[in-house]
Amino acid sequence: MRGRVQGVNFRQFVYTRARFLRLTGYVSNLDDGQSVEVIAEGPRQDLEQLLEYLREGPRSARIEHVEVAWGEATNRWTDFGVLS
Repeated sequence: MRGRVQGVNFRQFVYTRARFLRLTGYVSNLDDGQSVEVIAEGPRQDLEQLLEYLREGPRSARIEHVEVAWGEATNRWTDFGVLS
């Protein structure tokens, strides 16, 4: 995601919703200061619901672009976390 997504509690917003959906993976700020990366695994319908949440974002955020790439689950994560 790109836009005003850093410094607006976006990672916590994603974390809360991903945990609610019981997804695994992580959310992390990127070094460019205006992007956030979300890697999530789980059932397709739950991932699509997370995408809807991401496109909305918290009130203080401004989402300009959401890039989506689908792939096979790696089962690398056992939970959903927030990285710096």
